[in-house]
Formats: sequence, structure tokens, C-alpha cells
Amino acid sequence: MKKICSIYQSSRKPGMYLYVLKADALAKVPGELLKLFGTPKHSFDLVLTPERTLAQEDIHQVLDNLDNRGFHLQMPPPEDDYIEHLPQELLTRNDPA
Repeated sequence: MKKICSIYQSSRKPGMYLYVLKADALAKVPGELLKLFGTPKHSFDLVLTPERTLAQEDIHQVLDNLDNRGFHLQMPPPEDDYIEHLPQELLTRNDPA
């Protein structure tokens, strides 16, 4: 079960991407979502299979959303996400103890 997918980048929110089937383009994306998303900028096309890994998304969730909704929306990571990955020692270095 492979799918040829087009990935679009949001013009309004860095790190937000929209996955759609290439054959459908943006036809199945709700108008309200497109308003919030801004002008979609085509980034690239990709062949998706259940065996493929994606950097930030679960491939099974993406394929399921493409089948059931006609699109998958990748949200940007939280801006403070980097802080969660710092060792506890660095997070408390300036604490008076």
C-alpha cells in the first residue's frame, strides 16, 4: 500500500505542513483549514509506505489520516521543546542551593 503524497508548507506558521495525496492535491482539505494554514507552498512529493519512517510524524497515523480524511496536518513542535531535552543539571545550575 504505497501512496504518492504532496507536502505543502504553511505560509503562516513555520513548521506546519499539510500532507495530501498527490492525485487529490488540496481538493479534500476543508476551506476553513486552508484559511488558517495560509497560502500552501509546495515543498516536495514523497512516496509513503507503512515501512517508511518520517522524522516528526508517525507513518501509520499519516496514512490513516490520508485514507479517512484526505489530508494530514503536521503541527510545528512547541517553541520551548528544546528545554525538555536539557539535562536536569543544566536546568538547575543557577538555582541557589
